[in-house]
Amino acid sequence: MLTCSLCIHNEKTAKIDIIDGKPLCRECQVYLRHRPDRERIRAELDDLMKKVKAGRAVVAFSGGKDSTVALYLAVERYHLDVEAVMVDHGFMAREAIENARRIAEHLGVPFRILRHDYSDIFRKALLEGRSPCRSCSRRTMEKLRKYALKNGYSYIITGHELPFGHHPYRLMSGGVLQIRLLSLMSEEERFEILKNLPFEFPSLAGYTTNCLILGPALERYWEKHGFSFEHRRIAALVRYGLVDRGKALEEVKKPEVPEEVRKKVYERLGIFVNPSASSGQSQAPSRAQL
Repeated sequence: MLTCSLCIHNEKTAKIDIIDGKPLCRECQVYLRHRPDRERIRAELDDLMKKVKAGRAVVAFSGGKDSTVALYLAVERYHLDVEAVMVDHGFMAREAIENARRIAEHLGVPFRILRHDYSDIFRKALLEGRSPCRSCSRRTMEKLRKYALKNGYSYIITGHELPFGHHPYRLMSGGVLQIRLLSLMSEEERFEILKNLPFEFPSLAGYTTNCLILGPALERYWEKHGFSFEHRRIAALVRYGLVDRGKALEEVKKPEVPEEVRKKVYERLGIFVNPSASSGQSQAPSRAQL
């Protein structure tokens, strides 16, 4: 099976052509034709953050490692007066909420939790073997946008590593600006920052450091499609030089989901899984009495 020579895509996950004797996926071909100017993007981000200092900002704070780094940078590097806001969709790991409270207190930042039920998104994803992440992210950003408008915030800072194309921001409806504060920041740089913070890594299935849903969802998707729904995003991180290739390949493997986590998630969503499933294998779930 052909594997892209630049990222981690293979013939299962992307179209691959032989270019100048090397296999390259279509996404990497576009990237090479339109390389982002890293220095310009980071300079644009720094200039933007000077404007944010004169306004009000909310940090989308999930309690995971990336949003923790974003909050740290907003406070310590850019000296912003911010509020950290977590949208708890009902399946945030206890460890993530504890991390969030501890980090916010450490940095002297006000912390708020908005509680909403995303069971409809997660139930549909598990029943159909699809990714819940895009729908979850869209809903969360919309709730944060409304919160920002209601409370007089002009900016929402998030912990995403990939910019919006060639810019580290996007304009949302209502005039709120979303800023991807970690744009083009490598994983190594992020981990260096985490070393100096009271952040405790939870033991959760998949790459996540905050969500109970991700492991079971990745597991179901793997069983249906034979690869991770995170493959494209992680391939992009490798392409941009933000994550080591070997680490990336580990992250897109089928996760080992603890039985107690799988059981908790499926029971809370009202989904039945065949109890006779062999060890280490989950059965295709069926809709219970909902």
